[in-house]
Amino acid sequence: MRRLLTALVLFTAHGIALSAPGPAAALFERDWQWRLEHQPEYATIIGERRYNDRLSDLSLAAVKARREHLRTVLEEARAIDRTGLGAQERLSLDLLIFDQERQLATLAFSPVDPQLLTSWDGLQVRLPRLVAQTPFASEEDYRNYIARLNALPDHVDGLIEQLREGVRSGWTASRASVRAVPDQLKVLRERLVDGPLGAPLRRIPATIDIKMREELLAAGTGALADSAAPALRRLEDFMRTEYLPAARDTLAASSLPGGPGYYAFLARNATGGDLTPLELHALGLKEVARIRLAMLDTVRRTGFRGTLPQFLSFARSDPRLFARDAEALLARYRRVIERATSRLPALFGAIPEDEIGVKRLGLAGGAGQVAAYYEAGTRERSAALVVNTERLGSQPLWEVDTLALHEAVPGHHLQVARARSLRELPAFRRKGWDDAYGEGWATYAESLGPELGFFRDPFSRFGYLNDDMFRAARLVVDTGIHALGWSRQQALDYLNANTANAAQDNEVEVDRYIAQPAQALSYKAGQLRFTALRAKAQLALGPRFDLRRFHDALLGNGVLPLPLLEREMGKWLKGQLGGPEAPPAARPPAETAAPAAAVSPPAAAVNKAPAADGTPATAAPPAPANPAPAKGKPPVEPAPPTPTQD
Repeated sequence: MRRLLTALVLFTAHGIALSAPGPAAALFERDWQWRLEHQPEYATIIGERRYNDRLSDLSLAAVKARREHLRTVLEEARAIDRTGLGAQERLSLDLLIFDQERQLATLAFSPVDPQLLTSWDGLQVRLPRLVAQTPFASEEDYRNYIARLNALPDHVDGLIEQLREGVRSGWTASRASVRAVPDQLKVLRERLVDGPLGAPLRRIPATIDIKMREELLAAGTGALADSAAPALRRLEDFMRTEYLPAARDTLAASSLPGGPGYYAFLARNATGGDLTPLELHALGLKEVARIRLAMLDTVRRTGFRGTLPQFLSFARSDPRLFARDAEALLARYRRVIERATSRLPALFGAIPEDEIGVKRLGLAGGAGQVAAYYEAGTRERSAALVVNTERLGSQPLWEVDTLALHEAVPGHHLQVARARSLRELPAFRRKGWDDAYGEGWATYAESLGPELGFFRDPFSRFGYLNDDMFRAARLVVDTGIHALGWSRQQALDYLNANTANAAQDNEVEVDRYIAQPAQALSYKAGQLRFTALRAKAQLALGPRFDLRRFHDALLGNGVLPLPLLEREMGKWLKGQLGGPEAPPAARPPAETAAPAAAVSPPAAAVNKAPAADGTPATAAPPAPANPAPAKGKPPVEPAPPTPTQD
């Protein structure tokens, strides 16, 4: 027996040695740990707590070190012998190489990011959001946060160093995109104690000893006053007196040194393809024309009397189409998510159990931020759809369904949760991101609304079409600004003429496109690629096509750049065509989804108007003065047990 135990111990020891990760897996993990250490904010957001006491080093020396790290990792990845690697490990290696090459290509244009600090996205936005996603339950959590506040001066110094290098090299942001930054920083600084940065200190949990709570409060208040306030003031003064006067007057990224090539590169990255900015502009115009015809048909079905521009004005302004208060809007989002989640088994075989909540946008945003966005969950907190409730007058109820499908399920939340459930994949794949894939999937997910039982009446369908038009218009406007020399007013006029979005929302959007060149191209371009993959599979497989298997294949490798996704889906399709007959798919739920064509309402629904909370009205409200829908009221979807409306 003793010999047997000894043999088992030796065998186990040898087994551990033999199961040590190979060079590819070791490189994946080493690079991942480097990323967490050097991007501590990202580590916090994904639930890795080891670096919650730090902020990123933004100095030029750190930028140089990052470039050297990328080169080293790329060389090692290219040198790995692929013999004996499994299919997923080869795909991981391809993805790592793709990412390193893309990052190095970006750095080849300029050592600094000209959009490092803008009114749309910068320290004044990211730091409050980071605090909102940081755990605050223990003494260690608070000590980490205090250390992070005390790290803010060095973080700001690095930021200023990069911005100064941008001024020196001609790589500055457009003045239009940074004009509001000094005042935004001032607001954050003046509200340190009662604002988002001081919020954790106002709610130190009673589970911490009272004396320790007093000590943490004193230390935290001191860090806000002695570290955060001077750092934010220094950055504010720099932006006001030094950077703003040097910022470029032009809007277009193509006006930067080597700008046309730079914007074309950004456009290829954002869309995952090879279309030029002019080709993307033409594609956008074509999509706008197509969707406009669908809109005209849908508006006619509502019974509305008037032109499409009149209907757009009506849809963006009639008070009956907006929630009466913030809680009613949040409740509507919750009902849509619950309803969509219950019907996912009709379209997906693999459905993660991760929950998602709905919460208000805090003081990190507001008037200058989007209507809603997705916040991924961690071990400590559930994922959330974060809703901007500060401007209820620009949050129409007809937008809710589509936005919830995009940001929550089956959009971002389902995709992110599915990727994180793939435990056999390395961490960088489970928690990675690519705009063309992520935003393309979420925009494609909106089109699944009819198959999930949404958009059954013309008014609800109009909401979906408006968002589809919005994504098509982005192709036109973004390329118009950055490749064709459009003015800000031209861009605003185009969005106002073609969408029912509130004018203030369109201003926010145009400023976003100026501040983040090409990013907005990813939505429509990615959606079209996902749609094309589905059409190709349906055509090839015919009656053997199973939508659940197709979706599971799309999401089953985590986030992939579109060229790699299309390659892998080609392999999947070949296997479906040439392999043995697939086993039957899981049985759909008892309540099956409506067919895609079921977008017209029952006749009884046409004369109902929505109350502020989305419940059906018992009597028709007064007709808007001009223009007026037929019979004096906008048609809405008949209210099921959990009423929803786009």
